[in-house]
Amino acid sequence: MTTLTDRPEHLPHEQPVPAGAAREVEFISLSHLNPSTELEPVPSRGIDLPYFRRYVRSLEEGGYDYTLLPYGSASADSFVVAAAVSQLTERLRPIVALRPNTTFPTVGAQKLATLDQLSEGRAVVHLISGGSDAEQARQGDYLPKEKRYARTSEYVDLLRRSWTEPAAFSHDGEFYRFDDFGPGFAPYDSTIPISIGGSSDEAFQVGGEKADVFSFWGEPLADIKSQIERVHGIAERAGRTDRPRIWVTFRPIVAETEELAWAKAHDYVEKIGRTFQSGTFHKKYLTGDRPQNVGSQRLLDLAAQQDVYDRALWMRTAAATNAGGASTALVGTPETVAAAILDYVDLGADLVSIRGYDTLNDAVDYGRHVLPLVRQELAHRRATGQRGTLQAEHLGAFATARG
Repeated sequence: MTTLTDRPEHLPHEQPVPAGAAREVEFISLSHLNPSTELEPVPSRGIDLPYFRRYVRSLEEGGYDYTLLPYGSASADSFVVAAAVSQLTERLRPIVALRPNTTFPTVGAQKLATLDQLSEGRAVVHLISGGSDAEQARQGDYLPKEKRYARTSEYVDLLRRSWTEPAAFSHDGEFYRFDDFGPGFAPYDSTIPISIGGSSDEAFQVGGEKADVFSFWGEPLADIKSQIERVHGIAERAGRTDRPRIWVTFRPIVAETEELAWAKAHDYVEKIGRTFQSGTFHKKYLTGDRPQNVGSQRLLDLAAQQDVYDRALWMRTAAATNAGGASTALVGTPETVAAAILDYVDLGADLVSIRGYDTLNDAVDYGRHVLPLVRQELAHRRATGQRGTLQAEHLGAFATARG
């Protein structure tokens, strides 16, 4: 048996739970289409169907609630992959990453509603306004960044109108114009959750005013706290009666002991660094220039100040990849990583994305060793109003130990 309270530094023993800190927390992963990773790139045609089926099945069996289907100019189409996920699983909710420049809003609404019907109400959409001018230009988008977020704002309004208007409507806006659309194809239920992320002023404004979910990359606790407060403040000033749910993303590196976890972390960062420097993975991030998007700039600035923040947040992986996407790690035993996740829950996070660098093995390990710890601690808090008494068994060997 192991306990979070075996080590007092993990969680205070039997301390009152802060308001809202016993909330339900849902877990997100990311679906990978083939076994190529940042640790070990392998040539691929793009989709290894047996691997993809195994991956998605592992997420469902591991207790994840959602899986993100990412989008890039050279990636698989997120809508098609999400439809496959919806048919390969019964409970897992597909999150479609969608760039407003690639799909007209009424068409996007139709495609999302179709996915929602096929999955019996499981569809979610994550709107990506675009953080890189070069990447946007690859698919013919030349709007400046501040205009891209204004376009996202208009896009959100049109998605929701397309799903709910009982009669045909016309629109003549800054970015989109059409006549007599609708009534549109309806979702399975009344609507579909819309997520927005980013670290720029424009992202905060649009997300705080209109998003159902606002997403962050993993940053130190103090920084995430101030950003959550900023989002909520914008929501309140916009007259919202609700607040966006908060989504935070990490890349945990987990092992049976602290020593093994940190040895694995240093091994990983060396391999990741070699992969990125060789240009065999995400070449678009390897220009040598400072990234254009504010989120990556923030991660690099934090990494330059120190390697480790708070309980277990490690920044070296972000530095090794030029902060190309979500790249900050939580390092330690399952107890340490679960406790670190709960630190963010205490601040207001209720959607936690954890995806590893050893993609499939890490997804299995998190489902066996991390998710149960977090959920059992939260169940204890709800039942008692206290925290820190969780006890949980390690459920077998780590997947990475089997190779």
